[in-house]
Amino acid sequence: MRVLGIDPGSRITGYGIVEQQGNRLVHVDNGAIFTDSAADFPGRLKRIFDGLCSVIAQYRPDGVAVENIFFATNAQSALKLGQARGAAIVAAVHAGLPVAEYTALQVKQAVVGQGRAEKSQVQKMLKALLGLPEIAQADASDALAVAVCHINSSALKQMTGSAKPASRKPTSWRDMKL
Repeated sequence: MRVLGIDPGSRITGYGIVEQQGNRLVHVDNGAIFTDSAADFPGRLKRIFDGLCSVIAQYRPDGVAVENIFFATNAQSALKLGQARGAAIVAAVHAGLPVAEYTALQVKQAVVGQGRAEKSQVQKMLKALLGLPEIAQADASDALAVAVCHINSSALKQMTGSAKPASRKPTSWRDMKL
């Protein structure tokens, strides 16, 4: 299973691709899409959408995992972050990929084993888990963590038998395949 993890942001959107090969997690690629903060906001959203569409076309993931909004310091930044998340989700849905969403707490729990872990702990654990030569850029590192969380969550669901049956009718836009 190959997963594209996304850490959305209106200025920097991180992405990370992780593949599960048996019991191993393999780092495929990571990076960030930088938008020009001087540009108009709709143009920045288009840059995020186009950048993620390119990543999806190049790496052909089986699914996409996006970090969910936990809190924001003000309403304006929360709205911008929500719109950046929307651009990321639309890029995935546009490619016909399933989308999963995880909170920062869930991601930290899945990667480090502790939901209140520091960012530096998550980055060091990712470096060890994925055999990275160095710690990835902050947003790309967050995206790799989201991808690892999704793989670990999917594996746990399969082991416990709580995975959604494939024949189930979609009840949410998140379950739909276009």
